[in-house]
Amino acid sequence: MLQIRHSEERGAANHGWLNSHHSFSFGSYHDPLHMGFGPLLVINEDRVTPGQGFGTHGHRDMEIISYVLDGALEHKDSMGTGSVLHYGDVQRMSAGSGVRHSEFNHSATDGLHFLQIWIQPNVTGIPPSYEEKHFTPDSKRGKLRLIASSDGRQGSVLIHQNAAIYASILQESEQAEHALDEGRLAYVHLIRGSLVVNGTPLKAGDALKLTQEAAVIITQPEDAEFLLFDLPK
Repeated sequence: MLQIRHSEERGAANHGWLNSHHSFSFGSYHDPLHMGFGPLLVINEDRVTPGQGFGTHGHRDMEIISYVLDGALEHKDSMGTGSVLHYGDVQRMSAGSGVRHSEFNHSATDGLHFLQIWIQPNVTGIPPSYEEKHFTPDSKRGKLRLIASSDGRQGSVLIHQNAAIYASILQESEQAEHALDEGRLAYVHLIRGSLVVNGTPLKAGDALKLTQEAAVIITQPEDAEFLLFDLPK
């Protein structure tokens, strides 16, 4: 079964310094038809103006992944971690028993564009932890590059859930296929360009939920960059 999530139907929040689009219910945006998908609870596409950002705030028992698309994301947290991330960087913070952090646009002149992803963990109350890795564009071109997994295999960041996230950049004539074990869900979020997933055309910002499918088959890309989530129910 396939269900498309059109870009223009996402929840929108424009705070001046932050322009955000929510694929799932988040904050003041509530849609009973989009309350998450399996353990995937949040995909926010955030654009932050220069020198602005999210002040210090708390989380617990959540896997929070940041995928930077453009600009510089400055991170500080109560674990003593501080970093500035750029395109290709993937950050994972396991909130566990509790953590406080801030996220800012490090640049005084350029905008910041990134995806904020929340995944519900399969363990609770663990000590909070942090990890970041860089994935070059070449590592994602023409293939599905594993960027997050339950065991950190293939150099991916480790998330506390039986889930996997793949990133890919596909050009014309290229295609990709990912087999799904029985009972698994898949979610494809298109960041840029266009492509066709299991016969369904997607444009930038669109997503597709896949339920009871044997595989994810991606064809007809045009300058496409996307994330593919392999998820438990």
